[in-house]
Amino acid sequence: MTPHTTKTANTATNTTTAKATTTAKATTTATNTQKPYLVGHYTPAVDEITATELTVEGTLPPELTGRLIRNSHNPKPGVTPTHWFKGSGMVHGIRLSEGRAEWYRNRWVHTPALEGAPYMTEQGPDLTASTAGTHVIEHGGRLLALCEANLPFELTRDLDTVGAYDFGGTLRGAMTAHPKTDPVTGELHFFGSSPFPPFLMYYVADAKGDVTHTAEIPGASPALKHDFALTRHHVVFVEGSVTFDPAEHSGIPYAWKDDQPARIGVMPRGADGAGKIRWFPIEPGSMLHAANAYEDAQGRIVLEGPTVDREGFQLSWNWWVGAPGRGAEPNTRSYSRRWVVDLVAGSVDERVVDDLAVEFPTLNEDHLGSEHRYQYAVSFPDQRGFGGYGIVKYDRTTGARRIHEAGDARLPSEAVFVPAEGGTREDDGYLLTVVSDLKQDASQLLVLDASGLERIATVHLPRRVTAGIHGSWIPDAAH
Repeated sequence: MTPHTTKTANTATNTTTAKATTTAKATTTATNTQKPYLVGHYTPAVDEITATELTVEGTLPPELTGRLIRNSHNPKPGVTPTHWFKGSGMVHGIRLSEGRAEWYRNRWVHTPALEGAPYMTEQGPDLTASTAGTHVIEHGGRLLALCEANLPFELTRDLDTVGAYDFGGTLRGAMTAHPKTDPVTGELHFFGSSPFPPFLMYYVADAKGDVTHTAEIPGASPALKHDFALTRHHVVFVEGSVTFDPAEHSGIPYAWKDDQPARIGVMPRGADGAGKIRWFPIEPGSMLHAANAYEDAQGRIVLEGPTVDREGFQLSWNWWVGAPGRGAEPNTRSYSRRWVVDLVAGSVDERVVDDLAVEFPTLNEDHLGSEHRYQYAVSFPDQRGFGGYGIVKYDRTTGARRIHEAGDARLPSEAVFVPAEGGTREDDGYLLTVVSDLKQDASQLLVLDASGLERIATVHLPRRVTAGIHGSWIPDAAH
């Protein structure tokens, strides 16, 4: 492939781009601390920049016209949070249009917490004092930065902060960072969890963004509920072995408890579903992210997602809080697991389905809630150093596993699937991932063929982008 640069139309823009690149190179290595989530791939950016007409290597498919928006924990200079999750949110955006990479920009989500406002006040939790650093989605024409302990924060198309958003006053509690859009109805399903009653609230917003259903879920506990799943006919909640612990002083009051029952809750969709929820015991563990769920031909609920055992959770937690002698980085014991819930027999069959350490599962979301063949994830070295960073593709029909290896000291972000125009197969599409390259102190947006994981194009970004959490592709058609 021959590198080429699309030149801008005026000198002023060229100068801005050059300055942005120089600033980024100088600042991404400025932080020097022993906290693992503030060094290496996770070194925070110290400023906000805009760069235009980015260099493209290869050929960007013209149908990729929209914005890739990705979130990250990125505390301001001089701030050392007590937990990785407490770092203030910074969104990174890349605008693609008909074969060009028009811009990159990064912006802090300007919440009260960014300026030091506490979450807990004399009046109780301040739901606007959010890091807003976990995820970013678009729904009903609004771009929302999410953190599960708070209200969403609305952003403009250019990533500037509008303010806290409560769905017109209908959302009075926290909102999960992992809502699900039903690909058939366009509805947004989400929940809010709390360590205090009510422990679990469930919401549905229509395609316009108006909340049409709210319900308290009976039988829930203070267990951590970070993600959930949606099938065509059910909502699936997961309570693992991690639960509220007021003795945990990192600022995130949760810990592994052997006596916390691990359970799957299966609730029929619909206005009266909450009263019909059933809870099924499962093996101890912790699942942060669901890959997907669906009803199989026998009417059983199949749920998949990476999980960790007690040791795996503790290894990740030690990294998240920067504990001495932490050893391994997060996700070193995170293995793909499958649960099959038989609603008639009242039983659950569960098993680990792969021995590769992975996290951040994704799929073609046109298949969210229905049986899918392919899913994707980010691979990590395990605690013994086996494996490495890469993008993984699973074929659930054949059992095959394919890996696009990222390369030495290169950490890819969650792979966002974008369907190809006119595609007929489930894997007709593209995977978008932002790579943090420590050796080059640089980042690139990689566009991979979702079918074979071959690289189609590389967009060179003006700075090394801090390794982050989740993001979304927002096509122009969404507006």
